Amino acid sequence: MFFNSLSFAVFLPIVFLLYWFVFNKAKSAQNAILIVASYYFYSCWDWRFLFLLVFSTFLDYYTGIRIEKAKTETARKFWFWLSIIMNLGFLGIFKYYNFFAASFSELLNGFGLQTSPLLLDVILPVGISFYTFHGLSYVIDIYLKRIKAEYNFVDYSLFVSYFPLLVAGPIERATHLLPQVKVKRTFDFEKAKEGVYQIIWGLVKKVVIADTCATYANAIFDNYTSMNSLSLLLGAFYFAFQIYGDFSGYSDMALGMSKLFGLDLLRNFNYPYFSRDIAEFWRRWHISLSSWFRDYVYIPLGGSKGSKLKQVRNVFVIFLLSGFWHGANWTFIAWGFINALYFLPLLLRDKNRSNIETVQLQWDFSSLRVLGSMFVTFALCCLAWVFFRAKSIDAAFDYIKRIFTNRNFQAQYLENERYNYEIIVLILAFILVEWNSRNQIEPISGRYSGLKVALCIMAILALGTYSDYKEFIYFQF
Repeated sequence: MFFNSLSFAVFLPIVFLLYWFVFNKAKSAQNAILIVASYYFYSCWDWRFLFLLVFSTFLDYYTGIRIEKAKTETARKFWFWLSIIMNLGFLGIFKYYNFFAASFSELLNGFGLQTSPLLLDVILPVGISFYTFHGLSYVIDIYLKRIKAEYNFVDYSLFVSYFPLLVAGPIERATHLLPQVKVKRTFDFEKAKEGVYQIIWGLVKKVVIADTCATYANAIFDNYTSMNSLSLLLGAFYFAFQIYGDFSGYSDMALGMSKLFGLDLLRNFNYPYFSRDIAEFWRRWHISLSSWFRDYVYIPLGGSKGSKLKQVRNVFVIFLLSGFWHGANWTFIAWGFINALYFLPLLLRDKNRSNIETVQLQWDFSSLRVLGSMFVTFALCCLAWVFFRAKSIDAAFDYIKRIFTNRNFQAQYLENERYNYEIIVLILAFILVEWNSRNQIEPISGRYSGLKVALCIMAILALGTYSDYKEFIYFQF
């Protein structure tokens, strides 16, 4: 069940009405209906994996209590590591086993030892990376005595399985979401209106921008050997906006529908393509994952303390882990490695915290430098996205090589009967709208909100009806 599907358009209003008009007497009833809705939502993908979600929930709920109640440090460590190993074990089996088995077999074959790896014929459970990280952060925080264990199983279950964030984030923290689910919510019309605006803008990002860009990006990447330099450049450009519109659109919809239920989720995107360096980009892109690795990996490793060599090590560790988190493919690891290389000059010059405030432009030469920094940062991101999108590292290098060696910059007609530049005007309009609203959560609220809603709905209906691409990219992670 996709957020942009007709079935979800029926599902969400039903849950909303039950939540506020039938199960609104007590916090426990509100949480219960959201859990039932969440389990139904997840079972629509594949009911067979519902047991994995329930088991993961019970595992971290139980071990969290055992860690808190443990009388000795040995017992605390036992329950802590049991949770960590089992969580990562399930994630490793379902998501990474085949990758490691195939890679090890290829390594042995390279030494002349012919092997046939035993591969698992299983489907990757949707959202496993997200809800596993929810549970891991909860258990780690209890072990480090940052929070107390949650004894109400219904409340904890909602924290893990809440359907807006279940399959593609954001990655929530117990310190942020659990206090909200432990109190009764009352309906707030203004908050609900903000949520509706955010849902609509998320749909615009997904349906109007991401799905339209996907049509072009797929046509170019799938046939890149016959594309000229201009088409290859545009392919990387289109994919950059496809993945941004797709993932940030999902996050906006998740945050918006949560406001309908009186809950606030962590912001996951903050206009990342207006960043002036890679460090700023990663403070604005997939914020919940970046902050998760910062708090639970980077800082425990020493963070920015210690020698420069250790700082460099820590940076490469978190970027490689971030790449590997995205998928069991060397292309994602290469993408993480490239971003680490981008980050390295900033770290070595102590410039990685230079651009904290929201970018502002004035009519002077300094603004030209800012615009130049934004353009270079975006271009570097597009180059890295080629590795993220390509089917293999060799294909990514070949794609980039052809950009510089083909040297043909004529407009090219694609196999899907579209010219390469038809969507550029739409993307430029989207950039201007986002730039004008970069100090807001979304651009619809404020003056002329009714007109903005009408225009957005017209765009969704006009382009969404004929979209060739429906799925969300991050469902595969």
